Amino acid sequence: MIEIKDLKKIYGNRTVVDIPALEIRAGETVGLVGNNGAGKTTFFRMLLDLIRPTSGAVFSKGEDVSKNSAWKDYTASYLDEGFLIDYLTPEEYFTFIGSLHGLSVAHVADYLRQYEEFFNGEILNRGKYIRDFSKGNQNKVGIAAALMQKPEILVLDEPFANLDPTTQIRLKNLLRDLSVKQNLTTFISSHDLNHVTDICNRIVLVEKGQVIKDIQTDENTLAELETYFSG
Repeated sequence: MIEIKDLKKIYGNRTVVDIPALEIRAGETVGLVGNNGAGKTTFFRMLLDLIRPTSGAVFSKGEDVSKNSAWKDYTASYLDEGFLIDYLTPEEYFTFIGSLHGLSVAHVADYLRQYEEFFNGEILNRGKYIRDFSKGNQNKVGIAAALMQKPEILVLDEPFANLDPTTQIRLKNLLRDLSVKQNLTTFISSHDLNHVTDICNRIVLVEKGQVIKDIQTDENTLAELETYFSG
């Protein structure tokens, strides 16, 4: 589904990402973990063609994402609040995103009903602009909007950050359901080792832009990661 070949990003004399090879198979839920400065966000931004690599390439279904835009039709993402239009209300934003995918206002309203529990009464009909919401509630808006196109690939950067415990659990359940029902391929970066090991069937550990570990998740994975980061 996604293949990385000799991917490098260099700023000045500093190599931020250096991944010779990495492959993400269809239907996998992959957790990307590492300390601050490990290159996770830079890697995601190259994955989404938001920045260009110094060398190498990202391939999605065999096509270089920097040279072919077909991947945009089946790929969704939410990295940060910069993906939002913060002077709109959530309703206006969802309507706009829906229109990009050929959905009417009525279809968007139907779509949003499935997120009532996830929104927890804090998003819709509040009479507020997105910029006036907390970071956690902005995350909810961004994630729900990303999923509107029913993607095959979903990329989320720190989706659990700023969410209260109840919403974190609801998000994990949502991602599990989508993985099963839609065979969704999900790539998640997170500092929360408990959450990523709980929902991801594969963990990729990066340090200084390089892949240190690439492991299938089992009952020992959390302890293995905690030992690595505590050392």
